[in-house]
Amino acid sequence: MESANNNDATVGAPTVTFEFFPPNTPAMEKTLWESIERLAVLQPQFVSVTYGADGSTRARTHAAVERITRETGLTAAPHLTCVGASKEEIDDIAREYWDMGVRHLVALRGDAPAGSEVYVPHPQGYAYASDLVAGLREVADFDISVAAYPEVHPEAVSAETDLDNLKRKLDAGASRAITQFFFDNDAFLRFRERCAAAGIDSALVPGILPITRFPQLTRFAAMCGATVPKWLTERFVGLEDDAETRRLIAASVAIEQVRVLSKEGIDEFHFYTLNRSELTFAICHALGVRPQSAAA
Repeated sequence: MESANNNDATVGAPTVTFEFFPPNTPAMEKTLWESIERLAVLQPQFVSVTYGADGSTRARTHAAVERITRETGLTAAPHLTCVGASKEEIDDIAREYWDMGVRHLVALRGDAPAGSEVYVPHPQGYAYASDLVAGLREVADFDISVAAYPEVHPEAVSAETDLDNLKRKLDAGASRAITQFFFDNDAFLRFRERCAAAGIDSALVPGILPITRFPQLTRFAAMCGATVPKWLTERFVGLEDDAETRRLIAASVAIEQVRVLSKEGIDEFHFYTLNRSELTFAICHALGVRPQSAAA
């Protein structure tokens, strides 16, 4: 795979980052690497690799990050969570990444393991993401991203406590917050105003989810507390067996979303690619994020 050339980025275009998940079958691995190669020419600031909420993908996450670091010119940002590991184990993973050349991490609390009703911190582990951020900063000088929830984390007692938690993570040493996906731009803009009022001046990066399959989207939204507006549901009615039209509708929805946010001064976007490149590449093209030759 050819290395990306940072001199090819389109001048004046927004900054983008992409999220991938570690594959668990040969077919999924093929799709992942085809997508990485396709999107690498867009010069993302970094590409993140998810980590199973209960730590279940640790080896596969590590393998994907190692290959990205070894075979591409991309900056890899592996996820780390608090779940299922002691502080010592997590610190060792972080040191191993540092020794590999990784300088970016995404620090998350993580969800309760399958079968558990509530999240319970590991007895020898980091209890929450703010603790994890502080611990990782002690390990090495990582550039750390954390999660934010424009529509409030589903387990939060209130919007105020959720915002306080975000501030703790940033005060602990994180440099940016990447939001959960959303489709209500007004909710994000109100959240941005609340962050500013709370004294948060770190980068707040909107997370964009291109819709590949609508039933999958509704499941994701139910788990993370994101609203699926009625107008969005109506756009996909009757398209269950029409993949081509679904892709066109999905592209138009996301392009309109990012264009509205761009007009509001947003100049950085994080794309939840689901290991697919087509929609993300099209949305970036519409934003002006293109290889230099294409932009010319």
